[in-house]
Amino acid sequence: MKVKFSFILLCISSSVWAQIKYPETKKIDQIDEYFGTKVEDPYRWLEDDNSEETKQWVQGENALTQSFLSQIPFRESIKKRITALYNFPRVSAPYRAGNYYFYTKNNGLQNQALYYYRNGLKGEEKVLIDPAQFSKDGTASVSIAGFNQKRDKVAITVSQSGSDWQTMYVMDIATRKLLSDSIHWIKFSGAAWAGEGFFYSRYDEPKKGQELSGENQRQKIYYHKLGTTQDKDRLTYEDAEHPRRFLGAQVTDDERFLILNVSEGTSGAEILAQDLKVPKGYMDERSKTPIQICKGFDFEFNIIDNIDNSFIVHTNFEAPNYRLVLINFDHPNEKEWKELIPEGKNLLRSVSSCGGKLFCTYLKDATSQVFQYTREGQLEMEIKLPELGTVSGFSGEKNDSITFYSLSNFTNPSTVYKYNLASGNSEVWEKANLPFDPSEFVTKQVFYKSKDGTSIPMFIVHKKGLEMAGKSPTLLYGYGGFNIPLTPSFSPSRILLLENGGIFAMANLRGGNEYGEKWHQAGMLDKKQNVFDDFIAAAEFLTKNGYTNSENLGIIGRSNGGLLVGACMTQRPDLFKVCFPSVGVLDMLRYHKFTIGWGWAVEYGSSEDPNQFEYLYKYSPLHNVKNTKYPSTLIITADHDDRVVPAHSFKFAATLQANQLAASLYSVPENYETIKGNIKQMGILEPLIVSGNTVVSGNL
Repeated sequence: MKVKFSFILLCISSSVWAQIKYPETKKIDQIDEYFGTKVEDPYRWLEDDNSEETKQWVQGENALTQSFLSQIPFRESIKKRITALYNFPRVSAPYRAGNYYFYTKNNGLQNQALYYYRNGLKGEEKVLIDPAQFSKDGTASVSIAGFNQKRDKVAITVSQSGSDWQTMYVMDIATRKLLSDSIHWIKFSGAAWAGEGFFYSRYDEPKKGQELSGENQRQKIYYHKLGTTQDKDRLTYEDAEHPRRFLGAQVTDDERFLILNVSEGTSGAEILAQDLKVPKGYMDERSKTPIQICKGFDFEFNIIDNIDNSFIVHTNFEAPNYRLVLINFDHPNEKEWKELIPEGKNLLRSVSSCGGKLFCTYLKDATSQVFQYTREGQLEMEIKLPELGTVSGFSGEKNDSITFYSLSNFTNPSTVYKYNLASGNSEVWEKANLPFDPSEFVTKQVFYKSKDGTSIPMFIVHKKGLEMAGKSPTLLYGYGGFNIPLTPSFSPSRILLLENGGIFAMANLRGGNEYGEKWHQAGMLDKKQNVFDDFIAAAEFLTKNGYTNSENLGIIGRSNGGLLVGACMTQRPDLFKVCFPSVGVLDMLRYHKFTIGWGWAVEYGSSEDPNQFEYLYKYSPLHNVKNTKYPSTLIITADHDDRVVPAHSFKFAATLQANQLAASLYSVPENYETIKGNIKQMGILEPLIVSGNTVVSGNL
């Protein structure tokens, strides 16, 4: 996806370039008091990304970064090879809706994948949606939000420049024309079709100037009747007493039930349900109010399908590795639940329904295993996957006899397979023609001990026959949070590293859910330090076992992974040579004050709580920068990131620059003003920040 990036260049070592000086960043007298502890916040003014002062600061940082990057002699050769590595067609696994099969395809270098469809599997391939029709610069992305019951219309959502805000439209599939319907100010919503329209969730229109930074509260569920304007949409459900709750809607395939998914953050759910078949159902203001099916918010609940008036539910209630249960709408008490598939020793990561079957994907040491069950929970077969990796797919209609899935790993992009439900046989449907040879590389999994003795898995990928002399350039990646597992995945840019004798390593840190809810809880709230310890231990394992050394080791992470990198580089600056905190959550005392950041408090805790403040303040990257020599650091953020707002990266970069040891030795390059002027003419307002030992670029 093409997004305008802000790259913040930090730490360019004097041995690399002794002619650099960071632009001066003003400080203000801002002191906050947290339960008797006074905390300075001198760069608070950088939180206002709409101010002219912040824009000028961004321009200066970008200019400095570009002046460095422009002098890298091998930059063009890297760009040429990366372009070649990305230049191959990629296709997603098809899924059926009515008479049509839908899938996405990218020819290799397109900014966004296009949606395609066929009338029947052997029908003519046609473009359904080209995201380019919604933007001139290629930054619009499109998703399918839901099909109506007749499968002749589809709701789509469009986001611009990487923002979470979406606009929803309705398309007639046969003619590929957009209807008059348009729904605005949507975040995190699908279209749950029922009758002559659909349910969706939205926020109130934000105040002007606060669209990308203002706090989002009071999400509501509306019903939109096809062919009407949004102002006529009926408010279906809201929770005025709890404005900081996420509300989502789904409707069962038979249109019998409206399901409301309620959560107070990124983990833990509550399920409400409403019978739409009562007189006039959802079109009647007097219809039944939703009843509680699953009580929140200590466990996860995900409704997969329904059997008459009972719901098939994927949950970790009394099952940290998850199980499948059947809950009756009329008797939802926990004592009445029927267990379909019990908890096993491996994580039951996901469940999908297709062709009257249930497909259960498990994780065994972070790789996929898939089993086919009846809807009554009887095991029919294990689906023999062609190789180890990560699986997605197995979706479709209830009367399907075939379905599709994709399988990928570190050195192979997704191969799409057609699967026969009766025989259990798979055959290749689409395989990429690659600009490199995957057989040249090897992947292995190792287990190492963290600080407290916990065994942590890590994948290591490198070229076959690579000599382990303890100095190979190595990139270590991690995430460790929000109940999200890291499984083998493909990235063309990693191939460039491997081709040149580098090593890629990915650690499966606590905080994810590679091993279920216990693994998640061991890396959240007051146990978040375990995640950083796991990552540091991974780096130490690589240096102690002949893969690399601290002079050749880089670490990278995005979002919560950006927090991971920021925390580890401030705790152990001696261990890494290069650090890449990308769109990181770096100010742990104020993250909850922007957009939907409050929803992360269930994972991190909040500085508004005295006990949680103590541990947040102890590891918050922004508040633990000291006057020392930090690794070369490239901070990357985005000007339309309204999830992890740029303020995190701006303030962290300014703080690093002010504290990088011996930063005063550097001076501004002679062409600084010229480059700054060129960047301003190009309209680039995002920054790149430099602080002591590293490099960055605005449009790589």
